[in-house]
Amino acid sequence: MMRTLRTLAVGVLLASIGAVFPLAQPASAASCAGTYTIVVGGAGDNNSMVFHGNVSQRVGYPAEPTGWGARQGTNELNRLVRNQRNQCPGQHVKMMGYSLGAAVVHTWVTENWTTFGNVNAVLIADPKRQGGPRGNGVSGEWFTYFVGAPLSGVDRFFGNIPVVSICTNDYVCDTQAPSGVPGYIWGGNHGAYSFNVDDYSNTGHGQWFDGVFMPW
Repeated sequence: MMRTLRTLAVGVLLASIGAVFPLAQPASAASCAGTYTIVVGGAGDNNSMVFHGNVSQRVGYPAEPTGWGARQGTNELNRLVRNQRNQCPGQHVKMMGYSLGAAVVHTWVTENWTTFGNVNAVLIADPKRQGGPRGNGVSGEWFTYFVGAPLSGVDRFFGNIPVVSICTNDYVCDTQAPSGVPGYIWGGNHGAYSFNVDDYSNTGHGQWFDGVFMPW
């Protein structure tokens, strides 16, 4: 019985974040002009194509909802952003992630805030989201132990990097959302966000929760 529950629970996480497709090819270096906006798509979006607007770089990674997939995405994000910083030391970096991609950006900030400045992050439907007023993200559920770090677990370890988190009645970033799992499967709640990178500032800090801004 316990094995069945674990299998079903992990299945909910996999279904709530997406399917898996082939790995994207590496992208070329971006210009040093303006803001360097680097984006990470959710599970199945190996090319990070969900975002539009003035995107400088799309992270290509094996976007499967496992700890291994999240780690590969974090490593590739780190490689790309540090290569760009070496070429353009004074350029501001805005990194954005959606769903599994938000977990990747979240992890990068937690691991790199002490060694990388002039950067901000935008987390859309972050499964690693911690904090009220209702529930945490799905990565805080017991069954993510079987998914593995860094995708498992929730936190708010962002150091001094400005981070804005957006979550609107979405099970992936709030397991107590009124829409629940049905809202993801049939209601389209998980995709009800703006994916235009130009809609988000370079200085946001706090969380937009169900349309209301709340400081960290």
